[in-house]
Amino acid sequence: MLSRGADGVRRCAWCGADPLYVAYHDEEWGRPQRNDRRLFEKICLEGFQSGLSWLTILRKRDNFRRAFLNFDHAALARRDERFVQRLLGDAGIVRHRGKIESVLNNAQRAGELAAERGGLADFLWEFAPPARRKFAGIVPSTPESTALSKELRRRGWSFVGPTTMHAFMQAVGMVNDHAPGCATRAACRR
Repeated sequence: MLSRGADGVRRCAWCGADPLYVAYHDEEWGRPQRNDRRLFEKICLEGFQSGLSWLTILRKRDNFRRAFLNFDHAALARRDERFVQRLLGDAGIVRHRGKIESVLNNAQRAGELAAERGGLADFLWEFAPPARRKFAGIVPSTPESTALSKELRRRGWSFVGPTTMHAFMQAVGMVNDHAPGCATRAACRR
């Protein structure tokens, strides 16, 4: 579950040695995120990652941000089929019609949720398990990710299955799944 990097630091083994992946692990993954735009971005990118390597998505993240209007859900909610067609021709992102259309659909749903609840962060963080939750190891989903997935799907969201939502919850610090002994685990716990 752990590996020692060239710098001698013990990290979660999943991040390997790629400098981009190591930086993501050390500086972002598992750190609590409450910014609505960044939360929406992460849900969308986790949906794009489905069936692919996260490193593939990470390498294209700047292109995704450019293509998807920096994940401004209000602006994305107004886009139409011409926008989808343009993105289908953009080699800088993953060109999957269903996933592109999902972002636009979810942007509309995010707007509805924000109008109802004042924002995404408070709603999403309601599904976080207690902070004292023990490290569960590598699991595809949890009761909390399943509950979040069900509620989002009930509200019309797509590409938000339990496994995708578990990855989302890990990434935005709703759970601290850095392996015991990982140098970043304690920083995320604080």
